[in-house]
Amino acid sequence: MKKFLLFLGGLVALIILLANLGPMILLAVSAWLLYIVFKKFVKSDSTGKKILWTIIGLIILSISVSNIYSLIGVAAAYVLYVIIQKWKENDDEEVDVMKKSDDPFTNFEKQWAEMNN
Repeated sequence: MKKFLLFLGGLVALIILLANLGPMILLAVSAWLLYIVFKKFVKSDSTGKKILWTIIGLIILSISVSNIYSLIGVAAAYVLYVIIQKWKENDDEEVDVMKKSDDPFTNFEKQWAEMNN
């Protein structure tokens, strides 16, 4: 049951991640462009160039703010990572085999295998 719930949670997280993949890429590109615009702004000497870089920076900032909901996709990627780690952790644990009892009906398969050998 635990593996099934992990699978369902992973499936939901994967769907959310894939749905937000485009905005996540656009947010990353806009953050990179903001960094470049900031560096150009700092290097420019004239007031006209600083005003131009400020206007370009504000346009790019509006693009990145409009894609801020893509952080849901980043959270989904983290949840998917945690679920994969839990799944691997569960694989390492040994599964309890049926408890040994003297009741022939609970260990029928085991006794049938012993009789056939």
